[in-house]
Amino acid sequence: MFIETILKGKRILVTGGGSGLGKEMASEYARLGAHVFICGRRESVLNDTVEEITAAGGIAKAHVCDIRAAGAVDEMIDKIWLDGGALTGLVNNAAGNFISPTKDLSTNGFDAISNIVFKGSFYVTHACGKRWIEEKTKASVISILTTWVWNGGPYTVPSAMSKAGINIMTKSLAAEWGKYGIRLNAISPGPFPTKGAWDRLNPDQGIDEDLGNSSIPMGRNGCMSELRNLATFLMADGCEYLTGQNIAIDGAAHLASGGNFYQSLDSLTDEDWGGIKEMIKASNEVDKSNRSN
Repeated sequence: MFIETILKGKRILVTGGGSGLGKEMASEYARLGAHVFICGRRESVLNDTVEEITAAGGIAKAHVCDIRAAGAVDEMIDKIWLDGGALTGLVNNAAGNFISPTKDLSTNGFDAISNIVFKGSFYVTHACGKRWIEEKTKASVISILTTWVWNGGPYTVPSAMSKAGINIMTKSLAAEWGKYGIRLNAISPGPFPTKGAWDRLNPDQGIDEDLGNSSIPMGRNGCMSELRNLATFLMADGCEYLTGQNIAIDGAAHLASGGNFYQSLDSLTDEDWGGIKEMIKASNEVDKSNRSN
């Protein structure tokens, strides 16, 4: 869809870029000529992704960083700036989520999501933004959100609240930083199945990328190429007048059925939720083990 040099000269950071949607976008940016930086907490996953990108002829570097810590974020951004100059793009992709009745949600569970999505996205955006403004550098920020910011996210309240906050950050800073040539937009994907997300949001079903979903008017899940194309369009030159927007790419699901989990989860019993909780716990333990290796 795009010429292979469309992002040549761009320097783009993708948070949570070692896996899932982040890996898809980072790999595409590198394929199209950008110098890509990825960050996350799992060093082995980051290194594997960098190896894949470089083996395909791209340029990528990894930084282990917990974006929940503002000091760690600032240190990482300093290192990136010293490694060739200012970034020209940022993708706030790092996230966490799981399904749960809100009445059963612990404060630790709430903090686990909000600290990554809400605080972490702001910390990285702020660290980059203040440097761009000081250096008079034009840049583009994309935040990966969800259609729940428009109509709510039953059973995923911490994520819905946090992403709604980043949606407002996008609109607020688009106005405040427009005079500096800094654009902020967001993408709200519908179902684009990845293992990490499905282990926590659909733990009893697994991944079926060909599954036709009756709640989606187009009758299917999204294709990764479609997400990559939109993320490239927003990061490339040529649409500088586009800012402050949140673009849904969900086959019109949120227009037809709300695009959230209400219909599929509201009838579950406490026993059902107990089983789901154990599956999510097992997935979390695997993640913890991987971070420690």
